[in-house]
Amino acid sequence: MARWLSTLGRVGHFVQDAASGLRDVGTWAGLTVQQMRRIGVDSLPIGLFIAAFTGVVLALQSSYTFTGAVPLYFVGTLVGKTVMLELAPVLTGLALSGRVGANIAAELGTMRVTEQVDALETVAYDRFSYLVVPRVLAATLMFHIVVALAMVVGVTSGWINAINLLDLSTVEFVKGLQLFYKFKDVWFGLVKSTSFGFAVALIGCIKGLNVRGGAEGVGRAATGSVVLSAELILVLDAFWALTLL
Repeated sequence: MARWLSTLGRVGHFVQDAASGLRDVGTWAGLTVQQMRRIGVDSLPIGLFIAAFTGVVLALQSSYTFTGAVPLYFVGTLVGKTVMLELAPVLTGLALSGRVGANIAAELGTMRVTEQVDALETVAYDRFSYLVVPRVLAATLMFHIVVALAMVVGVTSGWINAINLLDLSTVEFVKGLQLFYKFKDVWFGLVKSTSFGFAVALIGCIKGLNVRGGAEGVGRAATGSVVLSAELILVLDAFWALTLL
């Protein structure tokens, strides 16, 4: 129990220091734009790839499940609801926890063990406004954009698969898509993905800046960042389901 409280206290101090770094706008503003490209734009291929095949699999499996029992246009309902509410945010978040979280932890960890972080502080740079704030802001802003595009690609790939491989027309797919659609389905997924981005980047920064033990420590930090980020994404997913649904 004492260990958990100690860890929670260190995380709280880290978040407080990062929030203080927001005051130095001149330092983090330009760096945030660079990180938005690295975290968001460069993550699009993996996010859209996952979404495309998620839509294909959902359409095929739902048609198999519904055969002879439920009207086939419910394929559109299942694809739309599942992609927007759950699979696009969570699967994309888990994939980006590996790409983004590990990258941040490894990059900052390498800077820590090679004393680059100490050098920044020597020349009067605040490590939080220079290293942490740009990455956390960029991930928080860009995760929901990647997920929004993943939603579009996932639903589109499900539609294309349905009309080409199943006995389903575009009109029927759209009918099912609209049947139980609520605008809440979209913003619920986007709210979740925004919290995922904040969590992944923050954990990566904490793990990276607390590296000890040289190259081995960097490896442990990257691995620990991915594992902890994935766990926290699932916890946040359950939290938002209880809170917003």
